[in-house]
Amino acid sequence: MTMRKVLDSYSVIAYLENEPGAEAVGEFIKQARDKERPLLLSVVNWGEVYYIVHRTAGKEVADKAAQTLETLPIEVVDADREITRVAATLKAAHKMSYADCFAAALAKLEKADLVSGDKEFKEVEKEIKVVWL
Repeated sequence: MTMRKVLDSYSVIAYLENEPGAEAVGEFIKQARDKERPLLLSVVNWGEVYYIVHRTAGKEVADKAAQTLETLPIEVVDADREITRVAATLKAAHKMSYADCFAAALAKLEKADLVSGDKEFKEVEKEIKVVWL
C-alpha cells in the first residue's frame, strides 16, 4: 500500500505555476485520482498558497488558483487543536516557519509522506518522511 501524501505550499505552487517539481506533483495528483484517495493539504498551507498568489499576481488569479484546487483530488484539512498542538511543538523544537509546521504536523499525525522542495523540512526528516521535489 502506498503512503498517503501531504502537500505543502511549495509543492502546490510548483504545480500551479508549472515550476520545477510540477511534473512530480502532477503524478501524485493522478495517482490520488486513480486510487480515489485524495492528497492532504492543511488549511493553513491552503491560505499560504492563496496569499502568495494574491500578493504576486492579484486577487483574481488567487481566486482562480483556489477554484483550480477545488477540482483536484486534494482534501483540505482544518487546523483543529490536535494538529495545532503538534505544529506548535514542532515550531518550538525546529527552525521552521509556522505554516510549514502545519504541513509537517499533518504528515506526522496521518503517518503520511510530505511532498515538498522546501529545505526547511530537513529539520524534521527524522520525524516524518519527506518526498523531495
